[in-house]
Amino acid sequence: MCKNDAFCLTNFHILFRQNIKNLSSKSVSPVQNGAVIFAEVPSGYPEAGKHIKYVKNRTIDINSVNTQDGIVTKNLAISIDPYMRGRMRRAGTTSYIEAFELNQPLTNFFVGKIVKSDNNKYKVGQVVYGQGAYEEYTVHSKNQAESLHILSDEQLKLGLSLTTWVGAAGMPGQTAFYGFYYIGEPKKGETIFITGASGAVGQIVGQLAKREGLKVIGSAGTDEKVHWLKKELSFDHAFNYNTANVRAELAKFDPLNIYFDNVGGEQLEAAIAAAADHARFIECGMISQFHKSSDVGIRNLILVVRKRLKLQGFIIFDQTKDENFNREFYSKVPKWIANGELKIKEDVTKGLEQAPDAIVGIFKGKNFGKAVVRIADD
Repeated sequence: MCKNDAFCLTNFHILFRQNIKNLSSKSVSPVQNGAVIFAEVPSGYPEAGKHIKYVKNRTIDINSVNTQDGIVTKNLAISIDPYMRGRMRRAGTTSYIEAFELNQPLTNFFVGKIVKSDNNKYKVGQVVYGQGAYEEYTVHSKNQAESLHILSDEQLKLGLSLTTWVGAAGMPGQTAFYGFYYIGEPKKGETIFITGASGAVGQIVGQLAKREGLKVIGSAGTDEKVHWLKKELSFDHAFNYNTANVRAELAKFDPLNIYFDNVGGEQLEAAIAAAADHARFIECGMISQFHKSSDVGIRNLILVVRKRLKLQGFIIFDQTKDENFNREFYSKVPKWIANGELKIKEDVTKGLEQAPDAIVGIFKGKNFGKAVVRIADD
């Protein structure tokens, strides 16, 4: 097994080019194309093996498949994110993103390697990032391929793990960066409270806040995660929301100037109570509400008026359409990770066979760090 992703990819690229003529001239038998499919709409927590299933007996003939002037990728890593729960619904239900298609592979942000190209814009051996599927190989039509981001030689030379490109250097990192800087408008000396602080987004927000000179408070679901936030990420304070009184913990500090919300529910209510006048609330997610039969009502919304609070929700897919934002993010965050200015923690599941359990686990807080599936090593 190669321990350096950048080195492995460089050597793969060379070897693949040396053998491409032989590969194209010979008949290649279909290869296995195992996948994780959306089998049934859940009413509460999804169950592995019932609502989400791994299916092994699928194949693909890479040489003969019709790409519609597109490409075929060998998928190397794919992200697991809380927003996926909202896609596990019946087709036709209105939302900001389409539902998963029944009996088809789940989709999310991935990193893959081009193994076939019928489009002059893309070369075999290039590494791409974007929307892909929970399967070993994916056919991307021309339109689908053009939405993918080709990782440049400069980016690959940073030496980041491929899993990081679907995490801190990908969509979750973009979410943290945009929410914190563009909505939070941080000022040195302010106080920020981050829920879900050990997760993919929260851990980046906390470090950006420390970088800008803020006092950082975070909540997480286990004592182990709390210890990591304090020891490794230097949070000024962190607590276990399952065992601590959230309002009492926040009362130990100055009123909140910024609240970065990944959880919602009772912690949102506590943050409103603890907020300073003119505080900014960044509403990124509300994972605590995904599996409840009825939402937890916020009982102190009058304080939004009295304190002149700003509560703003956002969906990062709106911002990633902006090339100026993308350039700013990619010029900064991957380099900060590579040079150690930003520390990251990943929870990597190896193999699609284990992915259903890992997906279900994220909704119950079982992951510690950014949840990712490593599909293949090369």
